[in-house]
Amino acid sequence: FEKKVDDIRSSFAKSSDTAGPAHTALPCALTSFSPLSPDEISRLVTAGRPTTCPLDPIPSSLLQTISGDLLPYLTSLINSSLTAGYVPSVFKRARVAPLLKKPTLDPSDVNNYRPVSLLSFLSKTLERAVLGQLSCYLSQNDLLDPNQSGFKTGHSTETALLCVTEALRTAKANSLSSALILLDLSAAFDTVNHQILLSTLSELGISGAAHAWIASYLTGRSYQVAWREAVSAPRALTTGVPQGSVLGPLLFSLYTKSLGSVISSHGLSYHCYADDTQLIFSFPPSDNQVANRISACLADISVWMTDHHLKLNLGKTELLFLPGKDCPFHDLAITVDNSLVSSSQSAKNLGVILDNTLSFSTNIKAVTRSCRFMLYNIRRVRPCLTQEAAQVLIQALVISRLDYCNSLLAGLPACAIKPLQLIQNAAARLVFNLPKFSHVTPLLRSLHWLPVEARIRYKTMVLAYGAVRGTAPPYLQALIRPYTQTRALRSSTSGLLASLPLRKHSSRSAQSKLFAALAPQWWNNLPHDARTAESITTFRRHLKPHLFKEYLG
Repeated sequence: FEKKVDDIRSSFAKSSDTAGPAHTALPCALTSFSPLSPDEISRLVTAGRPTTCPLDPIPSSLLQTISGDLLPYLTSLINSSLTAGYVPSVFKRARVAPLLKKPTLDPSDVNNYRPVSLLSFLSKTLERAVLGQLSCYLSQNDLLDPNQSGFKTGHSTETALLCVTEALRTAKANSLSSALILLDLSAAFDTVNHQILLSTLSELGISGAAHAWIASYLTGRSYQVAWREAVSAPRALTTGVPQGSVLGPLLFSLYTKSLGSVISSHGLSYHCYADDTQLIFSFPPSDNQVANRISACLADISVWMTDHHLKLNLGKTELLFLPGKDCPFHDLAITVDNSLVSSSQSAKNLGVILDNTLSFSTNIKAVTRSCRFMLYNIRRVRPCLTQEAAQVLIQALVISRLDYCNSLLAGLPACAIKPLQLIQNAAARLVFNLPKFSHVTPLLRSLHWLPVEARIRYKTMVLAYGAVRGTAPPYLQALIRPYTQTRALRSSTSGLLASLPLRKHSSRSAQSKLFAALAPQWWNNLPHDARTAESITTFRRHLKPHLFKEYLG
């Protein structure tokens, strides 16, 4: 792991530890972290997942159980750290568990492993105390990148992908071609330069004891690698933010915040999820300067990466070209720093395979293939399982795969999602240990499983509820608007949404798959009690029976 990071760092040896000119001081400032009350400390301790690290003196679940007796000491420990701007050295130790990035990769190649840090439970509790106050400061002063979805409340890989596909479908509906570029970074979290990060935090108004605490958090860290039954000697960490930490993802997103202005200066839009960056460029088919503009953008991104001690891996960067109507060319190739990035028919993005027609046929095939494999293995041990155990196992390993990012499939024809429905049918039969051609509708009713098409609509409506109530990401809220009457009517208080107006010269079939078109249409067909629900729990309680009645009678 050290050699991999050192090889990357060697290419930055001649660059300085400060990236770009200093920005103008902000009117807002975060000079210190406020001490927490015992009740707040108790909530932090008991709300955290009890993940036990080998560095923990006692199991985390036991610590949560006896936290009431230890509360005065825990409160004193955490508040002393916050007010002094100092992180105890024992909290800066990590046990690294190498995880293979993909099961198909060669396990003998060290480059194929991701160094995930296992941290002590109390150190992550202290990080949560800082995360809450730091996130609140950044949100109140609008200092977070709105196009960054990584590890933010209400955001997810699904909302990020929905934003990207919505932009691509909108371009297609307007007869524009699009290019989607998926940037790949090498060991991004591990090469973060601490001096540049601390300088960036200063520019965001973080100073005093708050800045000193983060500086203390970053410096003096050490790690040990656990492999099989052996543990390496402790080694010092001089760069990077720990993968597996609570604060690491937020600090990385702040570190890369200025990348957005570089991309926007070339007329491209972008969306990020942690270190995964997606560039989107839509253009009329007659534009013959597309390759040059994208090349210029990637060249500037490469310079920015070098200045920030990050390594852009052009060899693994993917390009997906989506030709518009009457496009004269159906291929695209970009040359950057003597590296050729050619377009492909499909590309995997945040766990979903996107194809150049946005039909998701390749992704559906991949999902059904993996689900069949899981069902095959579960079927082999089914005689040893109770019905309840089989149901839990199938829901965890099969149904979860069918549900992952399924809102992207909204608007697809029934024949496209039929393979997923066949998988769900097979899963239901396996729960009850019934033969292949057993009637499946009574089984779905008994299991309280909505059919696949209804599950897609359910997820879309949950996202729409968040957009209506203001808890969804701003980029989803911008896609829908409430229906307003020109004069006072009873329908003005019924929670209806305005339908997306059809644009002239736009493709009706492409527009019908847009979240901005489907969400209002489906929303307005919901019962009044669902549309006006005051909480997401109440909304779900009304939504599922409504869809059950519609799809299963």
